[in-house]
Amino acid sequence: MKKVLALVLLVGITSMVFASGTQETTVTPEKKGSVTVYCPHEAGPLNAGVQAFEEATGITVDVVAAGSGELLKRIEAESNNPLCDVFWGGGAESAAAYSEYFDSFVSEYDSFIPETAKAQNDKWIGESPVPVVIMYNKSLVSEQDAPKGWEDLLDPKWKGKIAFADPAKSGSAYTLLCTMITAFGRDNGKGWDFVKKLVANLDGKIQGSSSNSYKLVADGEYYIGLTQEKSVQTYLLAGANVGMVYAKEGTSAVPDSIAIVKNSKNPENARIFVNYMLGKENQDMMSKNFNRRPARKDLEPPKGLIAMADINLVDYDFLWASQNKGEIINSWKDIVVGR
Repeated sequence: MKKVLALVLLVGITSMVFASGTQETTVTPEKKGSVTVYCPHEAGPLNAGVQAFEEATGITVDVVAAGSGELLKRIEAESNNPLCDVFWGGGAESAAAYSEYFDSFVSEYDSFIPETAKAQNDKWIGESPVPVVIMYNKSLVSEQDAPKGWEDLLDPKWKGKIAFADPAKSGSAYTLLCTMITAFGRDNGKGWDFVKKLVANLDGKIQGSSSNSYKLVADGEYYIGLTQEKSVQTYLLAGANVGMVYAKEGTSAVPDSIAIVKNSKNPENARIFVNYMLGKENQDMMSKNFNRRPARKDLEPPKGLIAMADINLVDYDFLWASQNKGEIINSWKDIVVGR
């Protein structure tokens, strides 16, 4: 994602969101302040979430928007003097890889979030499960010819026609990389054998931004893109001539995460922000307006999307993906440069 710095200046009265059974209301304590949020989300949900939070709480939100990899490295570099309060977005395994820079936090909505969508050490919380998919442009690829799984991407007819972002820069691309490795064999070398063949079929064309993986397909510059379900669904509902496939070998649904930075300058407002993003009103808004699957168990998936139970998922190992991220990225880079 191209780096954008957005500062929204609005000061008001803070608020806290709390749950009482299934009812959630807002109260406003007498405190003013701000919260700094680092976020890799697309502009739509990012701006809508920030605006809704500011209107509901009066807290100023200062946003630094960039790719998740860049933002996490920035959090690491700033650890002696944190400038960020909340990391909002990016795959959970990416957040887990940097968990030493986050505080433990249990949301007041903890009971609504599945255990599989939370860190065991409470360093991050999943706010939206994100299946990864194969996208294709129907003007260029018929439904019959569209890839049905990851292995189909190796067909020579797709050489140079697949949009895939650099996993070293994009959290979603890193999730895709780990998903494909897992689907073919993480421990027997077959996963990496697949990656080598895929890189060859990319023909040197690796995207610098995760958004290119769907935008360039929708625009007809690429035939196929490896991306997230929510991005394709947004195009589908807008009437774009695109389609998507859940890979037959199995895909993943790693949740986007939210975490509070350790020793942040605005810890109270950070907690308020996290609770708001996990609240029923915001999760429902994100689902209806931006096709983001709610993490909460008491909400339905966005219109037009199949139930999670109907998606074939690989046995995605968060711990492996997070603890070995540096090694995995280095192996990816070696393949790209032909080592």
